[in-house]
Amino acid sequence: MKLFKNIRAYIETIASIEPSRERKDLLAPLIEYVLSKQVQQLPIRLHFICTHNSRRSHLSQVWGQTFAYFFGLDNVVCTSAGTEATALYPLVAEILQEVGFELKTVKKGNNPLYLLDYSVEAAPLQLFSKDLGHESNPLDDFAAIMSCNHADENCPILPGAEQRISLTYEDPKNFDNHPLQLEKYNTTMLQIASELYFVFLQISNKIKA
Repeated sequence: MKLFKNIRAYIETIASIEPSRERKDLLAPLIEYVLSKQVQQLPIRLHFICTHNSRRSHLSQVWGQTFAYFFGLDNVVCTSAGTEATALYPLVAEILQEVGFELKTVKKGNNPLYLLDYSVEAAPLQLFSKDLGHESNPLDDFAAIMSCNHADENCPILPGAEQRISLTYEDPKNFDNHPLQLEKYNTTMLQIASELYFVFLQISNKIKA
């Protein structure tokens, strides 16, 4: 798959990172869900949910879709939403660009719309903050992947979700306007990317076995 060169280079740096046993236990339901759908040759809808749909859920959506493409799973569609809509945090856009993603702002305002490219062959992702009721969200037959504790605790019911998976990450927002802000955002992205790489690698290996 023709990922952009710098993205491939970043993937090479994270490919050897193996999640802890505790994190593997959290990742296992996601692996099993995707595999069960793949075996049945059904669409695979992965919906990443956070509180504001501004940081962790977007990073998860981007890397999930990137690795689905990288490993040749054409029936995977990754989306994201929040319990409320705000905006994609600008630093998230910056760190994605730094590792090789191409972002274009197509609509400005309080909640900008970006198009994100990771390959000349794949359709770009639309990135903007949306709440759980937005029309672009999957309506049924999807896995709801909770990427933050607050959303996990405050969304007891997600209509249409086949499965709810808790895969939470620490909020880099806690370090906004702090000297370690950029480092913490990159650390969060590294964890999300390396864990989703592990997920899709396991899926790919099991499909080929």
